[in-house]
Order: sequence, then C-alpha cells, then structure tokens
Amino acid sequence: MNTDLDRLQPYPFEKLRALLADITPNPAMRPVALSIGEPKHPSPPFVLRTLADNLDKAAVYPTTLGIAELRQGIADWLQRRFQLARIDPATQIIPVNGTREALFSFTQAMVRRDSEGLVVSPNPFYQIYEGAAFLAGVEPHYLACDQSNGFIPDFDQVPDRVWQQCQVLFICTPGNPTGAVMPESTLHRLIELADQHDFVIASDECYSEIYAEQGTRPIGLLQACATLGRNDYARCVVFHSLSKRSNLPGLRSGFVAGDARLLTPYLTYRTYHGCAMPIQTQLASLAAWQDEDHVIENRQQYQAKFDAVLDILGGVMDVQRPDAGFYLWPRTPMDDREFTRRLLAEQKVAVVPGSFLSREIDGYNPGAGRIRMALVAPLADCVEAAQRIRRFIEELDT
Repeated sequence: MNTDLDRLQPYPFEKLRALLADITPNPAMRPVALSIGEPKHPSPPFVLRTLADNLDKAAVYPTTLGIAELRQGIADWLQRRFQLARIDPATQIIPVNGTREALFSFTQAMVRRDSEGLVVSPNPFYQIYEGAAFLAGVEPHYLACDQSNGFIPDFDQVPDRVWQQCQVLFICTPGNPTGAVMPESTLHRLIELADQHDFVIASDECYSEIYAEQGTRPIGLLQACATLGRNDYARCVVFHSLSKRSNLPGLRSGFVAGDARLLTPYLTYRTYHGCAMPIQTQLASLAAWQDEDHVIENRQQYQAKFDAVLDILGGVMDVQRPDAGFYLWPRTPMDDREFTRRLLAEQKVAVVPGSFLSREIDGYNPGAGRIRMALVAPLADCVEAAQRIRRFIEELDT
C-alpha cells in the first residue's frame, strides 16, 4: 500500500467524535449543531427541477471537459462577478465534482515528484490541502493565521528557501474558518512571488458569495490577475463551488478556472482519474450559475443570523463579524476542547475546537483557544444556540 496513507491525520470530525464519545448531552434540551459547515437553507427548486427533467441523460457518458453550455455559463458568471475582460471556456475552465475532489486531484497533477517540494497553506486550514500534499509525496508547510496578522498569513515573513521549494501555494479567501478576505494588494504580491519562484497559486474561493450586501464583495485571484492585465492568469487557478453559494452540497458541483497551461495537463490527469460530471448534473449546475436571485436571498439569511447571534454573544465572548463566509471564530474562556465538551454536556450545542482545524508548529497552534461555529442551522436554532452559549459562559463566571 501507499505508505503515505499512514501520514494522514484523522479528519476534524473524527477527532470531534472521539473527544465527545463519553459525553452525555443534557437530556432536557434538543440538540443544536453548529459544528459541520453543511448549508441547511433549501436548495433552489428550479435547480432540482432541471436535474429531474434531465434524468434521461444518465444513459449518456459525460466527457471530462463537460458540455460547452456549462463552461460558457461559468465563463459568463466569472466575467460578471469578477469583472474579467475575458476567459476562454474551452481552455480556462473545467467543471469538477465539488472542489474537495478538485483541490486534491489538482495537487497530484501539479506536484513534481523529482524534487524536494513543499505545498504551502494557511494554518488553520481545510484539511484536504494537507492530505493532498502527503499523498503527492511532498511536505506541507504551514503559515500561521491569527489575530496578530488579521488571520491572513504574513507572506513577506516567509523565508526565500520556502518559496524556492514551494510548488503549490494554497490560499483560502474568504478563509475557513476565519472568514478573512485577502486584499487585492496581497494577491498582487503573491502573483509577484509566484513569478519570481515559479510556483502555482491555488485559490479556494468557495465562500466568496456569502458576504454582507452593504459590504465589499470579496475579490478573487483571477480578478487580481485581470487588474494587472494578466488575462492568461499565469500560475493562477481558482476553485468555486455551488455547495455554499447555492445550498447544493449534495450536487457535488464546482469548477476550476485559470491558467490554460496548467489546466490542459490537469484535464489529461482527470481523464484517467475518471471524474466526469454527469450531464444531468451539469445542466442543473448551469441553471444555478445563471441565477443570482437565490444567492442574494441566501446572503440575506446568513446576515440575519450574524446580526442576531452577535447581538447575543457580543457581551460575553471575544467574537467579531467575519469579512465573509458563514463561520464565527470566537475566543473561548478556557481550553477550546474542554469548552466544546462542556458546552455539549450542559447545553447540547455542538461546535468544533479550533485546535482541531490547525497544526501545532514549534509549540504554537493558532487555532487553540477558539471554536468554529457554523451558522448553517435555521435562524431560530442559531439564536437558541447563542442564548445557550451565553448562559453557559455566564454560569462559568459565577
């Protein structure tokens, strides 16, 4: 067997199950789960109708490149959303079965196994980045994201030797779990570094469509390229998904877009990988990418939850509204793992310890002392969870 499998760490939710295995939650309360970032808002009915209306397409083999209509629809969306002058749907876009599989497989295709390479990622991070590095046969290198740097790595403090070994740099903007959005100036700096040291920037932008309507829309990596006049998007690729934007996590639909010189060999890899998107799924995805009304409504629901929950917790927790996304990343008044255990036992609210989403490097875990709260449950449930958390903390104080 591949010995690198032994290097994979348990997924955060496996650790969470083990942490809570001996806990008996308060039987007088109903459970409220803020632990898993699985959208709970209804899926758009018109997308489900499109899917159902095309089930006969299950009799047709899909191509790995996908149908031209979907790629054109994605190109149109990218141009509208990120003010791109142009993007070629034939060479600069590939539909994928959710960004999780794409983030993993892209790494396998990009990493050169004949060198001592690194895959660089933020810390805390989405664990696929780490697992993809291990199974590509290279080492992950972690860049701490904490309050001191606004939850965005200080890339200017990264040693040249790390950049020289870097083959793939993962960025997540808006960030998971912090919600921090990288400014355009930082993205421009990363493009400069990628040119200088010849590495690929892989930007995970799955939360880009969840932001306050009155705020600034998160900028994307391709948008940062476009403002530099780099319409070839050299060394840059982005990953987008319908899971969060359109409440369609079970559709397993997203896309990769960017540098055609990278996507051409990646497409070859995918033909062997065997991951073509079913045509009925492609047609349903096209319907979703062509509509913004349901996305606006989705954003409004999340902002209503932020307003309510932050109003309740603001006086008892060190917690701030994120730039974007649907997570809160508050400090805890005790060890984050003990806080998680006691909160479930006493108030029947499930959250994730921040230390489970990070790695300890040189004795420092940037997620320790925090929890991740996913505001995916209905508004009433989020409000009740916040009230229970407030009560729990107030009882600690007394």
